[in-house]
Amino acid sequence: MARKSVDDDPLVPVTLAVGQEDLLLDRAVREVVAAARAADADTDVRDLTSEQLQPGTLAELTSPSLFAERKVVVVRNAQDLSADTVKDVKAYLGAPAEEITLVLLHAGGAKGKGLLDAARKAGAREVACPKMTKPADRLAFVRGEFRGLGRSATPEACQALVDSIGSDLRELASAVSQLVADVEGTIDEAVVGRYYTGRAEASSFTVADRAVEGRAAEALEALRWSLATGVAPVLITSALAQGVRAIGKLSSARGGRPADLARELGMPPWKIDRVRQQMRGWTPDGVAVALRAVAEADAGVKGGGDDPEYALEKAVVTIARAARSRGRA
Repeated sequence: MARKSVDDDPLVPVTLAVGQEDLLLDRAVREVVAAARAADADTDVRDLTSEQLQPGTLAELTSPSLFAERKVVVVRNAQDLSADTVKDVKAYLGAPAEEITLVLLHAGGAKGKGLLDAARKAGAREVACPKMTKPADRLAFVRGEFRGLGRSATPEACQALVDSIGSDLRELASAVSQLVADVEGTIDEAVVGRYYTGRAEASSFTVADRAVEGRAAEALEALRWSLATGVAPVLITSALAQGVRAIGKLSSARGGRPADLARELGMPPWKIDRVRQQMRGWTPDGVAVALRAVAEADAGVKGGGDDPEYALEKAVVTIARAARSRGRA
């Protein structure tokens, strides 16, 4: 979720929302607008793109009013402002107007960094809205959504939701809201499965889970469904690699409590329990065979072969057989 600066009053003169995650940027704006309208229901909101904020426009919008009305001025893509407009904004930051809140949305990075630095130097309240590219970030986002709505969800349910929905934060937030509205009590993995069964069965992690559990037929069914619904083959090979590596890591780790192993291996405790169940039929040789199969499939889906679907099917079958290698020893 978005991280805020120490001064968390949304009605400070300037709020700086930095990042490229559209949902979080929009939420930063909505928070300021809601606070302003709570203080004054007649608050005037001006939401402008960088092209709309021309030289002189900010001065017009922030000029004193006879009625001393509260106003929120939102500037999107502030990193794209013209040099002359940036001068106007920097001048305004030195002497912001009363009853006006300026919200600057900036992508971060090198472009427009002078304005970013000036806003920070002026003491702007900052809200970090980074793009969530890592699965762990999206998992933390989902947990935060449930907490923010005052509801409890199991770790497995949160993971299942991320696996089912994917990387779109708006869809994840919408799914959490739907589950909270429709389901009483703690939300678990079974509930998520009932609501999102089609998408959950198509997820790359479902393919990987069934494969490392030695359930070849179910893994192949999930694989074909995944490919038919548009899941990128490279995501499936990534999930297969993560599944096999987790087996290898845990099988070579010293025994101990899930919490201790979680710290040692960098996995959440609930995943330690799941991988322990999945690794029962595995041997070190089986892990090596499976890793080679994943590497070959990865090469196949990235242009090294003529048929990515066949490469994935071959890897799934090989991994499922490797998962039962202890029983054949």
